[in-house]
Amino acid sequence: ASSSASRTVIAVRGLHAFLAKEGAVPVDVARSVRPPGQGKRLPKALAFHEVERLLAAVDPPDPSVLMVRDRALLEFLYGTGARISELMVLDLDDITGLDGPRPWLKLRGKGDKERVVPIGRVAVAAVEAYVVRARPLLAAGGRGTPRLFLNSRGGPLSRQSAWAILQDAAHRAGLSGKVSPHTLRHSFATHMLENGADVRVVQELLGH
Repeated sequence: ASSSASRTVIAVRGLHAFLAKEGAVPVDVARSVRPPGQGKRLPKALAFHEVERLLAAVDPPDPSVLMVRDRALLEFLYGTGARISELMVLDLDDITGLDGPRPWLKLRGKGDKERVVPIGRVAVAAVEAYVVRARPLLAAGGRGTPRLFLNSRGGPLSRQSAWAILQDAAHRAGLSGKVSPHTLRHSFATHMLENGADVRVVQELLGH
């Protein structure tokens, strides 16, 4: 592993630096040797039943306005594989065909690159409930914004608040370990591949 190789290189460099300082060797031959870079670790994907528990935590029998919003947010995170930063700048006009056979949304990813992502029927139902029942009540307290997801004051929901919503849902669902928006993104990709999706299609949906 790169972490083991890195520790070995650092130990060898320390030894050669010591020998050179003590005059045991004329030159520190290990000075220019750099340890290998540490690769990024992928977050652990949630099992499908864990995702169900997470979503059930924001789907009580009699949900509040904010709970309806939270359900739509988490459904979108998992159901589209979008980055949290992409959802936070999502406008109402970026969603097309909610009442049609093939609804989709337009996401603006890294480098302002746009891509079109289909929306599954469960996520569609959640966002329709939010747009019809909850968002107008939230928007009434604000100054008017095209953003899809709003906070309790009617302004755009922040990335930090979205993180807090997810963390709270994970806690209530009894999910141990760190659950982040990227965990849901990775779970989306993993479950797509496990169910036979082409890896190139999944990469395109993720904006890779």
